[in-house]
Amino acid sequence: MSEIITTFYNAFHQLDANTMVKQYHNDIIFEDPAFGRLQGKRSKAMWQMLCSSQKGKDFKIDYHSVTETTSEGSAIWEAYYTFSKTGRRVHNIIHASFTIEDGKITKHTDDFNLHKWASQAMGFKGKLLGGTGFFKRQLQKQTNAMLDTYITKTEKQPSTM
Repeated sequence: MSEIITTFYNAFHQLDANTMVKQYHNDIIFEDPAFGRLQGKRSKAMWQMLCSSQKGKDFKIDYHSVTETTSEGSAIWEAYYTFSKTGRRVHNIIHASFTIEDGKITKHTDDFNLHKWASQAMGFKGKLLGGTGFFKRQLQKQTNAMLDTYITKTEKQPSTM
């Protein structure tokens, strides 16, 4: 039975962040190469930011190979989009693993080849630097700064949830 993870990715396919984050436990831990480790509200806000920024754009996801038990799961999802800073097309293949407790996702780890992503998104510069620790740290610094800005902005708006 793959109910929680399938619900998560069906919602992501529709850019429905509210349904996505309802699958998460309040103390969720999310981790990936682009953002690093996020916890709780920051994990949820990251999906809300990503979904809201992709509406009306050429972003698309597909997912497959979903497995789920009452305590863990996995999936492979693929993102297709144009990287806004360079206008370059990206096809990123992500391997996701999940820990599930009491019907909610408590840990979600997305793993992908950061060097390959950087090469697609940034061309020569990404190919040259994308495999370095320096690049990963700079990317995480930048994505977390964007997330901080998004959280600050949305906290000032009336809640819709």
